[in-house]
Amino acid sequence: MSVAEPRRIALFRHAKADWPQVTDHERPLADRGRKDAAEAGRRLADTGIPFDLALCSTAVRTRETWKLAVQEFPQRPKTVYEERIYEASPGELITLLNETPDDAQNVLVIGHNPGIQGLAEILAGSAEDDARERMSRRGFPAAAFAVLSFTGSWKSVEPGVAALQDYWAPAE
Repeated sequence: MSVAEPRRIALFRHAKADWPQVTDHERPLADRGRKDAAEAGRRLADTGIPFDLALCSTAVRTRETWKLAVQEFPQRPKTVYEERIYEASPGELITLLNETPDDAQNVLVIGHNPGIQGLAEILAGSAEDDARERMSRRGFPAAAFAVLSFTGSWKSVEPGVAALQDYWAPAE
């Protein structure tokens, strides 16, 4: 793979979580979250992007979101459960992306707000169609995702480097 080919990053916020008497890291998905995770998986599959790698937070709700979403994919990407995604800032997420091997062309990050939304906003130097307006209007509710593209190596990921290609959020 050439670093001249566009790479894609999908930033996917976990689906709606429940609030039982457990630590934040151990919170499971709510019933609505399970439904929205599967729908988000279908929408991600519909993009046609062949994801090579999924980086998923170790939190229960993100692992459950990914388990339901990936069932909708035609092919399962390699999945790495990464504890650094939990409570990560946009800068920490950029550091993680900078460590991605260049043989990965398209990467999906399943994480949490405010980091996921912040990263989408920071990376998007430009936007296609009305994607930025839709993202600004809706924010980044549970199970939302943004797809960004850029050219270069993963080490070159930095603020403003990408184009926001797509944004989706479940119905309110």
